Amino acid sequence: MRKPMNTQNATGDSFVKLMQIMLELREQCPWDRKQTIHTLRSMTIEEMYELVDAIDNNSWQGIKEELGDVLLHIVFYATIATEQNQFTLQDVIEGICTKLIQRHPHIYGDVTVKDEEDVKKNWEKIKIKEGKKSALSGVPAALPAITKAARIQEKAKQTGFEWNNKEEVYAKIEEELEELQDAIKAGNEEHTEEEFGDVLFSMINYARFLKIDADAALEKTNKKFIARFTAMEQKAAGQNKQLTDMSLAEMDAIWNEIKKGA
Repeated sequence: MRKPMNTQNATGDSFVKLMQIMLELREQCPWDRKQTIHTLRSMTIEEMYELVDAIDNNSWQGIKEELGDVLLHIVFYATIATEQNQFTLQDVIEGICTKLIQRHPHIYGDVTVKDEEDVKKNWEKIKIKEGKKSALSGVPAALPAITKAARIQEKAKQTGFEWNNKEEVYAKIEEELEELQDAIKAGNEEHTEEEFGDVLFSMINYARFLKIDADAALEKTNKKFIARFTAMEQKAAGQNKQLTDMSLAEMDAIWNEIKKGA
């Protein structure tokens, strides 16, 4: 009978292999040797978006490949840090291990929790004890606005600053829409922008209460619009026309035809 492979040892061997390759590239390849944490930054962001695309497309093969690229970047940053006597990859790994243990006292300590909400509340309490000055200080400034709004709301919730139910949130949306209309009627562009932002923030909050990822929902709509608009261009081309040559009514008729066939 065949013995099962020791996956931990195999994974460890692969990880050591990756680290060795990184060291060799850093020594021998002019491009790899030239890179700094600053030149890698934009490429890292791009790799993360490629991973997100693979996740959105439910492409396990793509996810596997993009995770490899992200892992490469982690090793790359740690290698540069080691060269500059800042920290090592082992420091990074030990750091996250320590953090996970400290922030899961219901697993590694004597804390009792009922559900995931209790877990999140404990996290926020622990972060404050670790020196965080605000419950919102852990929200990265560079996050895209929709994701940032959702994270801010989640963080605020853990302190108890939260609506009681989705009906209250919807009422807030209606209130913000009225204020937006008032600002538009007043012709105050700066106030209009502010109120529009309040409407979006309230809508994201409502999505959270509906257990919907606002960013993912918007991206699905983006993809749906692109697919329908492209189909509309193709139908127009089939009539030897371009959209720029058609009236809005003609385009709308094609759009509705595509929607019915979707």
